[in-house]
Amino acid sequence: MPRRGDPAPVAPRWKRILLKVSGEAFGDSSGRGLASSGLVVLAREITAAHALGVEIAVVNGGGNILRGAEAKLDGVTRATADTMGMLATVVNALALQDVIESQGVTTRVCSAIEMKSVAEPYIRRRAMRHLEKGRIVILAGGSGHPYFSTDTTAALRGMEIGAQVLLKGTKVDGVYDKDPKRSSDAVRFQHISFEDVYAKRLKVMDRTAITMCQENQLPIVVFDMGVAGNLVRLLQGEDVGTLVGFEAEGHR
Repeated sequence: MPRRGDPAPVAPRWKRILLKVSGEAFGDSSGRGLASSGLVVLAREITAAHALGVEIAVVNGGGNILRGAEAKLDGVTRATADTMGMLATVVNALALQDVIESQGVTTRVCSAIEMKSVAEPYIRRRAMRHLEKGRIVILAGGSGHPYFSTDTTAALRGMEIGAQVLLKGTKVDGVYDKDPKRSSDAVRFQHISFEDVYAKRLKVMDRTAITMCQENQLPIVVFDMGVAGNLVRLLQGEDVGTLVGFEAEGHR
């Protein structure tokens, strides 16, 4: 119970979010494999955000294990390689589920590729019901179809579950006018429209994901997930990352 004189709690900026995290966040310092350090930090950030009362769905990549589009195996087709990559996202999701639940938060893994013995099948209404009950929902298995990235899956699932924003957690603190690793004078945008993302050829998400978000008025925030507390600060309205889309343009 708050004591007299304590500051009033800050209401979260959004009630329901779709959080997209790359497979690299699950790996070691090189972004490969599964590492306890990465998993614990990721789980801690997500559970802290959940404690604000935010409904959280997570779409995770699998590139720490296998990135289907980049797999070069003699005799293996792109469609099969992509399916292997989608299975890698399930491996990550199961690991994240256990670590989050070890921190006391109920979690569900819903997979677009049916595997009833390890995860629930993804059913939109069921996933939304889990969110309403206060469970963190991890949406694994990509879209269930080859040739679609997890960025596109995040946009699709965000719209399906009625998320108010798509938060893309990366290793960079926002969207820049040029590569900040190569140019010391790179400038970070605080707000930018979808049109400017196209015009400036900025690498925010893949083109399909950006188009889907624009057409369905789903804003995106790109932020550095590796900085402790960033997700909570972002949800509380602090200047974290870059807002892309309609809120930046005053349309929402």
